[in-house]
Parts: sequence; structure tokens; C-alpha cells
Amino acid sequence: MTLQRLSGDSRQAQRWCAQVADAAQTTRVLVLLAGTETAAVPGISAAGATPESRRLTAAADAELLLLGPGKQRPHALPPLPAGVSPALIARVVVAQLALEPLVVDAGAAVAPAVPHLQLGHRPARCLSTGAAIELERVHQLLARGRRWGQQLGRRPHRPLLLAECVPGGTSTAQAVLEGLGVPAAGLVSGSLREPAHGLKAQLVAQGLAAAALTSSAPPDQVLAAMGDPMQPLAAGLVLEAALAGVPVLLAGGSQMAAVLAVALALCEPARRAQLLAHAAIATTAWVAGEGSSDLAQLLEQIAQRWGAEPLAFAASLRFHGCRSPQLLAFEQGYVKEGVGAGGLAALWELSGRSPAALAAACDEACSQLV
Repeated sequence: MTLQRLSGDSRQAQRWCAQVADAAQTTRVLVLLAGTETAAVPGISAAGATPESRRLTAAADAELLLLGPGKQRPHALPPLPAGVSPALIARVVVAQLALEPLVVDAGAAVAPAVPHLQLGHRPARCLSTGAAIELERVHQLLARGRRWGQQLGRRPHRPLLLAECVPGGTSTAQAVLEGLGVPAAGLVSGSLREPAHGLKAQLVAQGLAAAALTSSAPPDQVLAAMGDPMQPLAAGLVLEAALAGVPVLLAGGSQMAAVLAVALALCEPARRAQLLAHAAIATTAWVAGEGSSDLAQLLEQIAQRWGAEPLAFAASLRFHGCRSPQLLAFEQGYVKEGVGAGGLAALWELSGRSPAALAAACDEACSQLV
């Protein structure tokens, strides 16, 4: 196993990796799109150079994932300060492992123009309002996620890889973590080269004050106050699938840490160890090694909050030797994670393929990008 372990018991990590490796090419890939008006706050996100372009990010990334780099796509990739969408990495992995992602629009600002499951939800309001999502919608999304998790549990040997694309989602992740009692300020990553820790903390403080949440607020109320639509859907799904014995790979960094935290908050205390035995986070080396955030410390805070340490890994993929300047921008901190890139790179390794081969395939895909 070449994956870097960031958190969790080493023997449990080996068991989880072995389960996923044995069934890697049967993995179900689910990509959840959503939106939050938080992404329009100036200076909060680099998932698109302008607030208007960030409205298109989820749609454009889903289209790149399904159509590939060499085809004309209905929505152009939003311009970034540097680099290319991590959806390119995700596309290379799903194409070469012959996986068939299911894209779900749980509330994106613009729907993707490729086959997907449309849930009919709209983006969340800005987290600073303290009224991001109607409580009824949170309950609907949680219930749907739970039903999906129970259905997947009928075939527990097939792993589930859960990915997301939510511009502004690291901010809602920090807000939900803080609302659940996890000290997350300064630990959460983001799409900017230097995460906007001060701005995020200011928005979270405004949201907490506006919602008047107590320290014992239930997770559904925290999600309604400051979350985004991806989070309740993902948390319900992770909870039921993992408890049914499905190996769940949460593909991402801070946002998936928040999803796992919500699942832990929803879980019966006696079953939390079972949940954490089957669910693991996997992110990129760029998130894991980022000096201005600390995913490992964030996971330690989650462990202290619920008394059990989550499993988490970093993929080995690096782009140092690549020709494409868009890929070298990952090594310079301009792009780090998204659309399941880290989790899919980890799945690539667990399937027995080398990180160097993935880097070369990404370099070739980048040269084809239309």
C-alpha cells in the first residue's frame, strides 16, 4: 500500500485498503453537485475567477468528467487563476478504470448538459445568513441519502466512491464543523492558493450568530443554518452504506471531513466505531501537504469530538515531471482537489497502478483539452 495514512488505526487502514483493492474496478462512483451563494462573496473562492463563472463550475466539471478533454462541451471550464480543473484527473481515472460515474444535481446553480440525476433543489443561501437551507429540504435530502445507502448495502462488497463539486463548499464545511462543535478555524483548506481563513471565520461567526445555534444543536439544524445541499445527501448516504458494511471512499478533503462529521453526529454512539471501520477519506497530496491548512489536525479535532479516529489517506500522485503548465500549477498551490480527484487517484493506486502512470496520462489528457 503506497497511500499515505493521515489518520486512523494502521491495522484498520490495511483492512479497508484491502477491501477496496479487491473490488476496485467494480467501484460505484457517485458525484454530487451543489451550490451555495457563499461562493459569490468576493475573495472566498478560486473555483472560477469571478462569482458569475463560479455558477458554471459544477456543470462544466461534470461535463469534463463524462465527455472527456477532447470533446466540445456545452459549458466551458471557468477561468482559474492558474492550472486546470481537478476534474481532469477524475476523468482520466474513470476512463482508464472503465468506471461509470453517476452525476447527481443536488442543487447546483446551473445543471450540467450531460446525463445526470436531477433532484430539483436550488443552491443554498450564503452561510452568513444563518438560514442557508429550509429545514424541510435538509430532512428530504437526509432521507434520500439514507435510502440510497440502504439500497447500496444490499451489495456490500462493491465499494462506493463519493465525490463532490460545490464552489464555496470549504466555507460551508467549516461552518458546519464549527456548528457541530469542532474547532475548524485555520485548519480547512480551500481553492485559493492561500485559504481565506479570516474571511471564512467572519462569515461563520455571522452565520452562527444569526442562527442563534447552541452548542448542543442537532445536526439537521446546523445543516439548515449554514450548510449546502450536498452535505445532508452525502451524510445520510455514508451513514447507512458504511453501517451496512459497504467500503465507502469519501473522495476529497475538508468537505468530506465535514460530511463524515455530520454522519458521526447522526450515528448512534454505539455504532460509530462500525461507521468509521468502513468509511475513509482520501485526498490529494496537495491538500495533505498544504502549509496553510491542516487536514490531519482537523481529523484529530473530529476524533476528539466523537471519541473515535477517522481513517484518512493521501494519494501519491504528483505532477513535478509533467510538461503541461496547467498541471505544474498543482505543485505551485494553485489547484489542490475537487470532483473526487484525490479519492480517484487513491483508487487508481489501490487497483495496482502507479502514480507515475497516472501523471503521464493526465499530461496527455491536458494536451487534448478543448
